[in-house]
Amino acid sequence: MKTLDQYNFAGKRAVVRVDFNVPLDASLHITDDTRIRMATPTIQKILRDGGSVVLLSHMGRPKGGPDEKNSLRNLVARLGQEYGTPVKFGGDVIGQEAAQLASSLQPGEILLLDNLRFHAEEEKGDAAFAEKLSKLGDVYVNDAFGAAHRKHASTAVMAQYFTPENRIAGYLMQSELDNAHKVLTNPEHPFTAIMGGAKISDKILIIEQLLDKVDYLLIGGGMAYTFAVAQGGSIGNSLLEADKIELAASLIEKAKQKGVQLVLPVDSIIANKFANDADIDVAGNLSIPAGWMGLDIGPDSRETFADIIRQSKTILWNGPMGVFEMSNFSVGTEFVARAIADATADGAFSLIGGGDSAAAVNQLGFADRVSYISTGGGALLEYMEGKELPGVAALEGR
Repeated sequence: MKTLDQYNFAGKRAVVRVDFNVPLDASLHITDDTRIRMATPTIQKILRDGGSVVLLSHMGRPKGGPDEKNSLRNLVARLGQEYGTPVKFGGDVIGQEAAQLASSLQPGEILLLDNLRFHAEEEKGDAAFAEKLSKLGDVYVNDAFGAAHRKHASTAVMAQYFTPENRIAGYLMQSELDNAHKVLTNPEHPFTAIMGGAKISDKILIIEQLLDKVDYLLIGGGMAYTFAVAQGGSIGNSLLEADKIELAASLIEKAKQKGVQLVLPVDSIIANKFANDADIDVAGNLSIPAGWMGLDIGPDSRETFADIIRQSKTILWNGPMGVFEMSNFSVGTEFVARAIADATADGAFSLIGGGDSAAAVNQLGFADRVSYISTGGGALLEYMEGKELPGVAALEGR
């Protein structure tokens, strides 16, 4: 796969697929610009070489065409500030206006076109649509790791309309793959993976992959209660995937066979309703009373998890330990984040697996105290599950 440092963009117009799917508030102001900032080095390299840039991205899940809420027009001012130069906005990604604006770009100039998903052809991976997009530039750069697992027109099909030497991985794409590869193929031990979130069904494949690699597998979040039932516990009204109880039991057994320490919470912060103002208490994970639900790992579990994490040399974290959006159930997630930061300070390599884990690390102020925060939760999971990412395969000519 060709990388940015192997290419001189002088006099070239680069079509750069970025992931600017950033959250906006009710006033359409950006609330987290991480994805914008992560793509900046790629864009600066192209401009520094004397190239121009056409930016393509999706945002949200628009239905039935353009709408104000999902328009990339909302990002223009922030992008101009980020790059220190005005960013032109060209509206629709295809059509005469886009073609003319792109072809008239001078070295050092940037054009942003509107949301790719305003066209149904994008998510369908339509070849004719991809070919039209390819006409916007001389060289294709994919820096949208967060969308690399999607077989969409701009991420997986468009590359074929450029010669192999003109298909390039951006710095963010390369960094994401390098860091994931480091964890998967060359981890220093002890290697600890922390899996949280609501459902085992979302994490089955990665858990099975990790059982061949890790020394410790810590399970938190809502999916821990299905494991508790598999151990014969009572979980009250806690989240349960009844059809995954046997699977949970089999994962516990597989871990034993492989010599992996699969560590489940021993206690929970419980509530009598799903709300921050609920009555709360602490209960053993195998004996949560009827009418109550577990919404965070408890104090003993926090300490156990933190101790294991602090002794680790490689750490992968994907998924919160509880309903961290509610302050009363965020303590377990904060304990894990703090322990990862402490271990990183002691020389461990820590990879935070996108999505809610990335949001938690950023919100808690630990972003600069971990080794790497992935911008692509779903893409990272699929890569670690051993699946081929269409966006990466396209760059490699597969």
